[in-house]
Amino acid sequence: MTISLSKGQKINLSKEAPGLKKAIIGLGWDTNKYSGGHDFDLDASAFLANESGKSAEEDFVFYGNLKHKSEAVIHTGDNRTGDGDGDDEQIIVDFQKIPSHISKVAITATIYEAMKRQQSFGQVSNAYIRLVDAETNNEILRFDLSEEYSIETALVFCEIYIKNGEWRFSAVGAGFSGGLAALCQNYGLDVEAE
Repeated sequence: MTISLSKGQKINLSKEAPGLKKAIIGLGWDTNKYSGGHDFDLDASAFLANESGKSAEEDFVFYGNLKHKSEAVIHTGDNRTGDGDGDDEQIIVDFQKIPSHISKVAITATIYEAMKRQQSFGQVSNAYIRLVDAETNNEILRFDLSEEYSIETALVFCEIYIKNGEWRFSAVGAGFSGGLAALCQNYGLDVEAE
């Protein structure tokens, strides 16, 4: 049975899903009817961060770097339209391969060229993230984002982190203005603004 989370809730994956070795993190969304002349291209990313919450450039997995060198986190590819049912993008997390210096994996989404296209998450609806056991294909948890994000162009959907040797899931739902550059700065990466 799927556990439904609200913003701010946390669960202990080691207790709720004992034996979980590999997870599929599925993200999905719809766009509101919007006639701005541009398609919406949302991009999922993963920041593998150390204990202080900072990520190195090689620990950032996104459409331009689909696989972490450890193969602990793999992005399955960029969906440029979000059309269709089910997950729009997926990130696979192999807990057994996560390097020892990594204590957190933040799963995020940004709108490609949001400023140029005058788009924000206020024009996105039915956004969700779900965690599925890759071995059994059972959905363990789901977090539906119900909050209105009127000006935000980037979101931290969740953080998967280790505490006392156990993996946990936190439904974050934090929005940022400034797109991917703002997220990168939040996790300690230096990038140019969009």
